[in-house]
Amino acid sequence: VRVFRLKYASARQVAEVLKGVLATVHLRFLLVLLTVLLAGGVWIAIALMACGYAGMLFVGGSVPPGGVLATTVWGNSASWTLAALPLFIWMGEILFRTKLSEEMFRGLAPWLNRIPGRLMHVNVLACGIFGSVSGSSAATCATVAKIALPELKKRGYDENISLGSLAGAGTLGILIPPSIMMVIYAVQANVSIIQVFLAGFLPGFLVMALYSGYIAIWSLLHPEKTPPPEPTLTFREKLKESAQLIPTLLLILLVFAALMFGWATATECAAWGVMGSLAIAWYHGMLSWESFFQSVMGATRVTCMIMLILAGASYMSTSMAYTGVPQALAAWVGHFNLSPYALIAALTVMYIVLGTALDGISMIVLTTAVVIPMIKAAGFDLVWFGIFVVLVVEMAEVSPPVGFNLFVLQTMSGKDSNFVAKASLPFFFLLVLAVAIITVFPSIVMVLPRMAFPT
Repeated sequence: VRVFRLKYASARQVAEVLKGVLATVHLRFLLVLLTVLLAGGVWIAIALMACGYAGMLFVGGSVPPGGVLATTVWGNSASWTLAALPLFIWMGEILFRTKLSEEMFRGLAPWLNRIPGRLMHVNVLACGIFGSVSGSSAATCATVAKIALPELKKRGYDENISLGSLAGAGTLGILIPPSIMMVIYAVQANVSIIQVFLAGFLPGFLVMALYSGYIAIWSLLHPEKTPPPEPTLTFREKLKESAQLIPTLLLILLVFAALMFGWATATECAAWGVMGSLAIAWYHGMLSWESFFQSVMGATRVTCMIMLILAGASYMSTSMAYTGVPQALAAWVGHFNLSPYALIAALTVMYIVLGTALDGISMIVLTTAVVIPMIKAAGFDLVWFGIFVVLVVEMAEVSPPVGFNLFVLQTMSGKDSNFVAKASLPFFFLLVLAVAIITVFPSIVMVLPRMAFPT
């Protein structure tokens, strides 16, 4: 204690350091237990609840673990805010069963004939459009790849850049609102869903611009790998080719406008999105009792999975709150005097590593309780941090050699994992650049939320 006093100058600081050390021991035990359970094939939600129960045993005393489990699961599940989650999932399921994916390539292609890289930009734009109604990285990547890969190969485009751009652009499914990942983060961090949605617009456009910029530069440097332009269409012909996209684009714009101008809450926007999706499905002649039932069941399966994970995560978070681990760990990390930029760099590496074993939803619910106190202490806005988390989850999706989007494209293209991983590397580094840009210029993220909700 005397040695610690000489270094930290006060007994209170000594106590904080010792509490931090004990907190790390406690946290490491829980993480080891969680790793063992997950490696054993236990469901993520059950593993989280088991870790929460083990954490409650550390508290002891008169706190009943079973009673806390019941009240925590009910209190965090019976949330009006979470009502937006199944609705946005259902919206994506309905549109997935329309002709949107089939019409997307044909509708976007005529507008890109004069841009360097030409039809390869369809990967970026199509993933951006479909991602805004899907909310899933894997679904976005698989759907667009199914349409784009055969078309690009038939026209003679380089397969390497085609696969790489699809791997990177597929991640836009979780960045461009409305996003399931953003809803989950907002609930976990107790911030406004609408503000997180609004914060995702400009970073989404930034990532799309970086991707398209790289494709254009690559095409200028490798003109021999880009086929000659196709016959130019008139403006009326272009509109005719793109006519099938108009209903979906109008639906997306209306949802965005309602969020931006405060005409409706996130849950109300989700409900209107479902109604609009049903109308589009009817317009395309794809609305039948069978497709309606399939969309309901698909949304139900995904919602139940996510809600069960959230219930387990909420119990683990409550358990850690009782033990004081997050606060003690944040104080302990604070004694390292990490600068805000160093903290962000450390968290970026951590999330990339986690992404090799966990999906994005699990990454968020597992780390929020521990990371949020550190972010608050470093002075970062929690809305900004939500976009940062989504971006680093995107990086994990395309991190060689085990990013999930890479597996999707490996299956769809028939190429080996090394080929797909190598093709995705430039787009991985573009995501790193995007994280650096929003860290240095946080106003890119915060300008729209502050305009809509001035303090």
